[in-house]
Amino acid sequence: MTSSKPSRTTFRARLDVMINTLRSDIVSGKLPIGQYLPSERALASEFQLSKNSVRQGLELLVAEGLVEKVPRIGNRVTQPYAGDRITLTFGYYPSVVREADLHGLLDDFHREHPHIRVRPVPLTYGEYDDLSMVYMGNDVLDVLTLNHTDYQRICEKEKLSHLEPLEAEDSEIYPFLSRLFTQDGVSFIRPFLFTPVILCYNRGHFREKQVLEPDSSWTWDDVMQAAVKLSDGKNRYGFYFHLLSDNRWPVFLLQSGEKFERNEDGRYVICHTKLQESMVHCRNLIYHQGIFPTFLSESDADAEQLFISGKVSMIMTTYLSLNHMRHANFDFDVAPLPYMNEARSLLVVIGLAVNRHSKQKEAAKVLVDYLLSYSAQLRIRRNTLSLPAHKRAAEWTGKESLPRPSRFHMYREIIPSFRLVSELNLSLDELATLRNELKWFWSNMEDENSLCRRLESLL
Repeated sequence: MTSSKPSRTTFRARLDVMINTLRSDIVSGKLPIGQYLPSERALASEFQLSKNSVRQGLELLVAEGLVEKVPRIGNRVTQPYAGDRITLTFGYYPSVVREADLHGLLDDFHREHPHIRVRPVPLTYGEYDDLSMVYMGNDVLDVLTLNHTDYQRICEKEKLSHLEPLEAEDSEIYPFLSRLFTQDGVSFIRPFLFTPVILCYNRGHFREKQVLEPDSSWTWDDVMQAAVKLSDGKNRYGFYFHLLSDNRWPVFLLQSGEKFERNEDGRYVICHTKLQESMVHCRNLIYHQGIFPTFLSESDADAEQLFISGKVSMIMTTYLSLNHMRHANFDFDVAPLPYMNEARSLLVVIGLAVNRHSKQKEAAKVLVDYLLSYSAQLRIRRNTLSLPAHKRAAEWTGKESLPRPSRFHMYREIIPSFRLVSELNLSLDELATLRNELKWFWSNMEDENSLCRRLESLL
């Protein structure tokens, strides 16, 4: 076995080097079946790890069926894949197939861990509320993707007991992401992908109309002024977004700079606040003369399709949704989201969780570790327009494998503006009530004062 020490210095990198070296030597036959591995002390010295870290790595090899522990003697190489293969069930958001090149990631995982097979099961966002918890409670799912909204739902329903605590040893995961899924020092979800809500625009339309491209100083009033010049009010409109998307309309409330707070009587105060102003500003934007199409979109993807077809010059979107536009036949770019009172953008995060009731927890953690490894996260960065949670992978620069916006790395400059919907201080049920009531207001069937009085009564 080679004894060259790894050049990388982080704990995770050194541990990965040890695991990958031992695994490769076993699979290739360099370490024959029946031979004992070097002692834990020797491995700790060779790979610059503590004995506890070495044991952790050896436990993964045991879970993979490559090594067996012989009490009071050591760790012996066993017949690779002598027993039945381990099968993991992975519940995922269907959009992750495109956003993370999921099939490619799993193909790579299967090549590296041929004894572990992953059975992907798509779960729609609506199913996560009930089915995912039922599946996890009955150990049907071993691993699943969870965004921060679904994490909030689990917390509100006091279902965290379904999730296995995960050691957050990913020193290269953006720290601001890791903190989002930690409670009392315990992490239940490890960040996988993230995105702020951003502005995306057709550069050809801006050049054609001689309109200056957006920058971080833009307010929503600037959007409306530019949209008037870009739109002809018939075949092309200046601006659009899927109004009913829970990853779009809350932006305006977040940009108010206020959150929903109860008074001494336990009631929310909304009338005559900046929250009320933000609701009015949103309605003014979508009803501004001739810039916002009257289009009954059913999803954010519909907005992206309008943009791709050249019907709209600017859309509110995310890095994840840029993957719908990667084959657009025109030049487009991104900019920070325009603001109202404060420059704030909605943050969307997708993480990975392990079912506490899984019978294959060690193998499930192997899959999670792999999907968050530098190599897997770099694959996402190079093959998609998404932002992986691994900082070094996300900020990688080199020869690109697909066209991407010239200001792709713009997100790094606006991280302080990222906010979660939960920062509005509403439960998900209250947020749903707010959304349903705003529909009347957005439809011009109610004035702002009546809306606020009813909201104060309902919430």
